Amino acid sequence: MSPMTQNETMSAVVIDEFGGQDQLKQRDVPMPEMTADQVIVKEKAAGINPVDWKTREGYLQPMFKWPFPIILGWDVAGVITEVGSNVTDWKVGDRVFARPATTRFGTYAEYTAVDANLLAPKPENISFEEAAAVPLAGLTAWQALFDHGHLQKGEKVFIHAGSGGVGSFAIQLAKSVGAYVITTTSSANIDFVKSLGADQVIDYHETDFTEVLKDIDLVVDTIGGEAQEKSVSILKHGSGRMVSITGSAAEKTASLAEDRNVSFESIWLDPNGAELTKLANMLENGTLKVTLDSVYKFSAEGVAEAHDRSESHHALGKIVVRFK
Repeated sequence: MSPMTQNETMSAVVIDEFGGQDQLKQRDVPMPEMTADQVIVKEKAAGINPVDWKTREGYLQPMFKWPFPIILGWDVAGVITEVGSNVTDWKVGDRVFARPATTRFGTYAEYTAVDANLLAPKPENISFEEAAAVPLAGLTAWQALFDHGHLQKGEKVFIHAGSGGVGSFAIQLAKSVGAYVITTTSSANIDFVKSLGADQVIDYHETDFTEVLKDIDLVVDTIGGEAQEKSVSILKHGSGRMVSITGSAAEKTASLAEDRNVSFESIWLDPNGAELTKLANMLENGTLKVTLDSVYKFSAEGVAEAHDRSESHHALGKIVVRFK
C-alpha cells in the first residue's frame, strides 16, 4: 500500500449480498491499494451498464466468485492522483478514462486503481460524464464489429437495439468503415438512430425483421433469446457471422448456425487501452459522439435510480453517475 493511502478511507457504494436496488449501500471503505503497474484515479464520473445490476442481482455468480462487500461499476473517467513505480506513460494530473479490469473493487467509489495499460487520455472536447459513458459500451461495440465480426467496407451489418448504449456506438463505428447499417428501435427513436448513421431502421413493434432482411453479413446481437435465434435465418449462407454480447449460453443458436453453415460467437469484453485510445481519437475528431441518457449524483440513492433506469431498457444512449 502506498504511504498516501494507508489508513485513509473513501466513500463507495457497495453491496453486502445479492438482490434488489435496496442492497446498494453508501459507506466509507479503505482506499484502493495500487500495484507497481497501476495508477490511482480520482473519479469524476462512472458509467452504468447492464452488467452492473445483473451482478447485483446475482446472475453472474458462476463467473465471479467474489467475497462481499463488492463495489460494482466498470467504467471510469477522472484524474490520476498516484502512479505506480513501473508506470512511465502517465503522470499525476493526467485526465483519463478506462474500462478497468473486472474485479470486486469497481468504480462506484471516489477513487479506483486501474492498470496503466488500460487507460486512455480523456478527449479534451468531451466532459468527464461523456467520457465515463464510453469505455465498456464502446469497446464492446468495437470488439463485436471488428475483432470478432471482421466487418468490412460494403458489408451489411444488422445491429439489434440501436438506441441503447452498445448499439448507439456500434452504428457509428460500422458507418466509419463504410458498412451498410441496419438496426431496430421503437418508433420514438427512429430519427435518433438515423442521426447516428443507420441506413435502414426497423420498428420492432411493427415489423418482424426476419420478413424484411436476408443475406446479412454480420449480426450484432445485444438482446439474446428469441431475437438471437431468429437472427440466424437472415445471415448470408456460408459466410454470415453473428456475434452476441449477451453473455448467455446459446446452444440452440449455435446448433441453428451450424445447420446454416454460418458462424456464431458469444463474447465477453476484453478491456483494452489501445482500442480505447482509438475511440478517444474518434471522439476527439468528431467521428464518434456520445449520447447521455441521464446523469445521477453519486450516492446510494443516485446509483439505485441509475440502475432503475438501466433496468427499464428504455435508456437512449448511456447512463452515468457524477461525483462532486
